[in-house]
Amino acid sequence: MTYSADIKKLTRHFLPNNFIITNWESLEPYFKNLDERVINSVADLEQWLKDASEVEAIISEDACWRQIKMTCDTENKELEESFTFFMMEIQPKIQPYADKLNKKLVSCPFTKELDKQKYFTYLRNVKKNIDLFREENIPINAELNVMQQQFGVISGKMTVEVKGQEYTLQQAAKFLEDEDRSLREEVYRKISNRRLQDKKPLSDLFSSLLQKRHQVAVNAGFENYRDFRFLELGRFDYTKESCYQFHEAVKLYVMPLVNQLYEAKKKKLCLDTLRPWDVEAEPAGTQPLRPFKTGVELTEKTIACFNELRSFFGECLRRMSEMGHLDLESRKGKAPGGYNCPLAESGAPFIFMNAAGTLDDVTTMVHEGGHAIHSFLAHELELTGFKEYPTEIAEVASMAMELFSMDHWQVFFDSTAELKRAKEQQLERVITIFPWIATIDKFQHWVYENPNHTEEERADRWFEILKEFSSPVIDFTGLDEYRRFAWHRQLHLFEVPFYYIEYGIAQLGAIGLWQQYKNNPESAINNYLKALELGGTKTLPELFRAAGLQFDFSPAYISQLMGFVKKEMDSL
Repeated sequence: MTYSADIKKLTRHFLPNNFIITNWESLEPYFKNLDERVINSVADLEQWLKDASEVEAIISEDACWRQIKMTCDTENKELEESFTFFMMEIQPKIQPYADKLNKKLVSCPFTKELDKQKYFTYLRNVKKNIDLFREENIPINAELNVMQQQFGVISGKMTVEVKGQEYTLQQAAKFLEDEDRSLREEVYRKISNRRLQDKKPLSDLFSSLLQKRHQVAVNAGFENYRDFRFLELGRFDYTKESCYQFHEAVKLYVMPLVNQLYEAKKKKLCLDTLRPWDVEAEPAGTQPLRPFKTGVELTEKTIACFNELRSFFGECLRRMSEMGHLDLESRKGKAPGGYNCPLAESGAPFIFMNAAGTLDDVTTMVHEGGHAIHSFLAHELELTGFKEYPTEIAEVASMAMELFSMDHWQVFFDSTAELKRAKEQQLERVITIFPWIATIDKFQHWVYENPNHTEEERADRWFEILKEFSSPVIDFTGLDEYRRFAWHRQLHLFEVPFYYIEYGIAQLGAIGLWQQYKNNPESAINNYLKALELGGTKTLPELFRAAGLQFDFSPAYISQLMGFVKKEMDSL
């Protein structure tokens, strides 16, 4: 099958082409029409679904642009007010209508006549949304949507001075690769101290978010927010016990590999003790990897790399670049992190990141590029709801692209020695990310099961969990205060609660696809495309099967995949 990146904005049939969302009054008539419309046949119902989908796409894209613009410039009050206005004045008025429309669909006699295969996951989500909806949660959710963005505002202001120059924390992190050990330590401490300066506002923000989230869960009849959120995220195919099993498997089968990697690093650097500011470093005389200088260069090189895999992949990024849908470089006042934001009506998504010229940035770019390709592939699906794929398969799209693309990273590196180092570092990260995923996930289970804890108890519990998944090879002496608040750097805890185990499940899927790729690149990429173009029209296990993968995170399976990664590392 041939794929095209010539993405077309959806044609409007229900709303005028020039309609833009300015206030609720202009939007409400379309919801009234959908609510009051008489449905006399399956054909009527399918047209009603298409019209509702069009409204959803327009609203979703409008909200996304408000958020994108605000994260690109957190110091612009006008952009913040535009986002806040939508979340406080428009979104809360949409929700009761959305619930009415969901109930109208489920109770419609013609719904039973819809194609069961085609609509199964869609209707399952609709029923889930009905089950979770509570009128009293509308104002709380509106507040949460606005409050969550404060993490980006607080973090976006964080800078440190290194060698007389001001850097964002993302930019300063590149000094942790420097051969000068004293400079690495200085920068590590400066970054950590800068985070500690905002310890109180970040802790206070999290405490407020926690209490509101707990209230949302209680209002919906749940004992805690974790149980509510599992259903809200559509985790139909695994349980909290599966997560606990994952944590234990990481301890048993990943930590020994992590320890081996850090022992090798200590030996390579000729150190008696390995400190946290040493883990990214190279031996004296080895220059840090600098795969690009500017955002434009990063774009061009990633397109060239993607073209080597499939021309369609490169074309997707080229199209986004032409549309102005890339904001890649780190700067003061920009929110931290990186994301790919699907745009439901335009189709071509937006990539946001904080590049500073490091290998990490290449990984982030190809990762978000994988997400972008997923957005392109799902855009052709008939309904907006069909494009709402599970986050676990979304992260397979991005993490598999990190591994597929490695074979073509010569576009970023001039020498085979540098390319080898880049691959080694990438594979190290494939392994060392697992303990951090387990730490963040286990911490969230405790936080939301015990919502009435004090800040002191939270810091203590975090520290205990962090130590469970920390390598004894690294010497953390004297750094306890930094480590007790290390969770403050994790955006997901503030902005997308409980979203993190997905990275672990998806990393297993990505390694599985990479295993296929090593045997037959053509077939592996075909499987990748086959799974992603299904969007959210199949269950998570079915999507994994479409990619030729097992949906499995048992200790035995994790052990087998870790063995494969280790073998690949040894062969470099």
